[in-house]
Amino acid sequence: MRHNPKSILQELRSLGFSFFTGVPDSLLKDFNSILMQESLPDQHIIAANEGNAIAIGVGHYLGSGKPAFVYMQNSGFGNAINPIISLADPEVYSIPMMIMVGWRGEPGIKDEPQHVKQGRVMKTLLESLEIPYFYLSQDHGSHELSRATEVMNSTSGPVVILVSKDTFETADTNEPKPENSQLTREEAITTVVKSLRQDSFIVSTTGMTSRELWETRKNLNSATDRDFLSVGSMGHASSIALGLNLAQPQKTLVCLDGDGAALMHMGSLAVIGVNAKSQFLHVVLNNGAHDSVGGQPTVGQEVDFCGIARSCGYSAVSTVKTIEEIQEKILSFTEDSSPHFLEITVKKGNRKNLGRPTENPAINRDTFMKAFN
Repeated sequence: MRHNPKSILQELRSLGFSFFTGVPDSLLKDFNSILMQESLPDQHIIAANEGNAIAIGVGHYLGSGKPAFVYMQNSGFGNAINPIISLADPEVYSIPMMIMVGWRGEPGIKDEPQHVKQGRVMKTLLESLEIPYFYLSQDHGSHELSRATEVMNSTSGPVVILVSKDTFETADTNEPKPENSQLTREEAITTVVKSLRQDSFIVSTTGMTSRELWETRKNLNSATDRDFLSVGSMGHASSIALGLNLAQPQKTLVCLDGDGAALMHMGSLAVIGVNAKSQFLHVVLNNGAHDSVGGQPTVGQEVDFCGIARSCGYSAVSTVKTIEEIQEKILSFTEDSSPHFLEITVKKGNRKNLGRPTENPAINRDTFMKAFN
């Protein structure tokens, strides 16, 4: 039986959890929606990355004496390992916290290629890290939360709740509809692709952006061998693009990034700004949301991405929101060719019948490398 996300939140509060932080996950999206609806701003913080969330939780405990509740997808658990075992662990500062992890790639459940191994090794990883773990699923009741809390308090350290697919009922929320006047992300991607020279190479961030780039190529009947679709590895597409740029700086290299991904590892902007050669264009498609996992908000539209990029050393920075402005800035980039940063404001959401790439990641790697080299 599926769990009512509002009831789960009420139970967590009855167990003493009053502060929540984390990175949204598709398996937890209904719980995340209720959490946003039922929490005051200072009770719930959407973090930039999973390690950031653990550290915020540690700070909350140090400041209040109360354990924090942290949530994330298991594909991002690697970001959290360092602060968990070098900071919160019972052998270091001994900080109690509960970590709810969406179990993508759970054995026996079909999932995308990037999640299969992470799902398969998840329990072994937790056992190696000596982190106690519990389950929440259609077959495991909410009493697991009480058991986990008891262990958390007795060990004074982190515990993990592994959440299976389809654990939560659909949340009853009234989310605002996106502004119709804004470009969709797919329209923006299509405009970028059509405006670039045909010899350009593209690295796209994980999730909807890569899926929409693949769909754009299919709709334009153009080759996909110049696109590297970064499945998984959220926040690292721009660094992959930098590595390619440094390997062959004479080739035009474009990174299609998202605001959530850019925020996740923002330090990469400084490294890119200082080290990128000519022919490098970093595009951030900013809708202020984690669109691929449920549309939860980021702080993307509350920060000055262009100001940050300028300070990091990009030679030209711009923010645009129309097709004509995109075309103009892409033309400027192709004529100048120095490292550029382009923020494109788009609306939330995606086409419901959006397809997925049909080739596996290894084939994408091989065809891309053949074209690039």
